[in-house]
Amino acid sequence: MHVVLAGGGTGGHIEPMLALADALTRRSTAPGGTPRVTCLGTSRGMETRLVPARGYDLRLIPPVPLPRKPTPDLLRVPGRIVRAVSETRALLTELGADVVVGFGGYVALPAYLAARRAGVPVVVHEQNALPGLANRIGARVAARVALTVPGTPLHGGVHVGMPLRTSITGLDRAARRAEARAAFGLHADRPTLLVFGGSQGAASLNRAAVGAADALTAAGVQVLHARGPKNTDVAVPARPAGSAPYVVVDYLERMDLAYAAADLALCRSGAVTVAELSAVGLPAAFVPLPIGNGEQRLNALPVVEAGGGLLVADADLDPAWITAELVPLLTDPTALSALAAHAAAAGTPDADERLADLVLDVATRRGTR
Repeated sequence: MHVVLAGGGTGGHIEPMLALADALTRRSTAPGGTPRVTCLGTSRGMETRLVPARGYDLRLIPPVPLPRKPTPDLLRVPGRIVRAVSETRALLTELGADVVVGFGGYVALPAYLAARRAGVPVVVHEQNALPGLANRIGARVAARVALTVPGTPLHGGVHVGMPLRTSITGLDRAARRAEARAAFGLHADRPTLLVFGGSQGAASLNRAAVGAADALTAAGVQVLHARGPKNTDVAVPARPAGSAPYVVVDYLERMDLAYAAADLALCRSGAVTVAELSAVGLPAAFVPLPIGNGEQRLNALPVVEAGGGLLVADADLDPAWITAELVPLLTDPTALSALAAHAAAAGTPDADERLADLVLDVATRRGTR
């Protein structure tokens, strides 16, 4: 069985794609043995680095960027689609694809259309609460549609959750806490706030957290703050001897250890971030990105409504909010424990296996027709 996965451009598309690839390659008892996996991407995306590093075959197809607003570039889209679909269809035939799984974005659209022309069934996975154009089109031709967020408006969608790396879904935060805190130079027993704004950091989170540094550490709360590698101006003076530390790093290579070290996170609410935090049972104060279509707020709502986190608008996040809302929470072990339990209850740590089941069912049904 040959499964072709289409997801590229951003980590939000690539990470769930690779998590599914891992789940599929663990299925030695699948019909015909362990499925073969090929990933589709373009030369301009992060997939050129991430996919080969995980040991998977990457085949490149022409990208089809879809403008969010009417622009002159929109006139070029039909020609780009025709070329991309033609090349992708030839590739699917060459590979002998049994099913195509798409994760949205400019790689997925030509894959969906090519699969339909080649008679190959399609499975769509949508990561966000508001689907993008590629997945809205893909859902119309798909055999199955899988959702990360319940209630996402795609016809026929079923909730499976977000496929994640097993290093995250298998994380025992309590068992790894001492090791994780030692790795970052943190105290073993102090309440810990994790601050991060994605791989590049987030200016509003950086400003608010640094501004609240004195209030946090004076209350005995230690902080692990990933500022982003370009934000070298973000710094906190060394704390007095015996005080709670405030540790600033450029980037977190080991998110599993960062999650294990923390009691609460202050972060954006991208789909992968929300899914990872709930999968490991780490509550968060979510600060949705203030641009776009509002999808980050919707991503966080199920966890927040389940009692597993807080939601604060980017415009409302400042040192005073952190002092008033997060310091009392971080110094209340009972409240933190309740938040963590609700966050874990909202997670779907087996989403990779659930999506693999769905994909293999579609491919097997095709093989028996």
